Amino acid sequence: RTEGPHAPATVRRRLSSWSTLTQWRGLTGAFDEPGLRAAIKLAVRASGRPRGRKSPKAVTADILGAVLKVTSSEKPVDIRDRALLLLAFASGGRRRSEVAALRVEDLVEEEHVLSDPADPNSRLLPCLTIRLGRTKTAAADEDERVVLIGKPVSALKIWLEHANITSGPLFRGIDRWGHIDRKGLEPQSVNLILKTRIKAAGLDPTAYSAHGLRSGFLTEAANRCISLPEAMQQSRHKSTAQA
Repeated sequence: RTEGPHAPATVRRRLSSWSTLTQWRGLTGAFDEPGLRAAIKLAVRASGRPRGRKSPKAVTADILGAVLKVTSSEKPVDIRDRALLLLAFASGGRRRSEVAALRVEDLVEEEHVLSDPADPNSRLLPCLTIRLGRTKTAAADEDERVVLIGKPVSALKIWLEHANITSGPLFRGIDRWGHIDRKGLEPQSVNLILKTRIKAAGLDPTAYSAHGLRSGFLTEAANRCISLPEAMQQSRHKSTAQA
């Protein structure tokens, strides 16, 4: 898909895949040979290729607000994209693969919460938890969950009601006539949705990607003086260095 040499991470990932496939076939290969590991290490050192950012810019609250303005109509695609973007950001900046894999069965309705915990007379906000299942850094049996409160919950419920989705994939494809597919979105579709909306909002789509929602969540948390450990409870990063 791109010209020039592959990134070192791509080379390592493909070698790992081929090694696993070779073992499944009951064969032996040279994938663990010291010479191969040394060659890769030397090639990386010689290439001088810096590791690129997954998203050059973070999708912070102001950027997200501008993007949501172009999803304000009641067309099915706008209702879906509004719910998708709000959920992806507010649930800790979920990875595109995690958003695409979500199912209705992963949603758990919770009791409403106060908008101001210190004021018992403040308005009640809808709340639900999302079971993440298997993620990039967690196995399916770890039962990791994140919380959604307020506007993202409302947008998600509007989408489910409008699309008449009661089970199966949470976010689905929509054709040009507004017909909603039974299959869920692919992870790459989440990225394309964000880029399309970024462009419609008058911003540069090459400066943002779906991972910008993840970095944007942590950036926004820092801007609002929320401690990193608290933000990590929602983003589910495994280490503070990574976060």
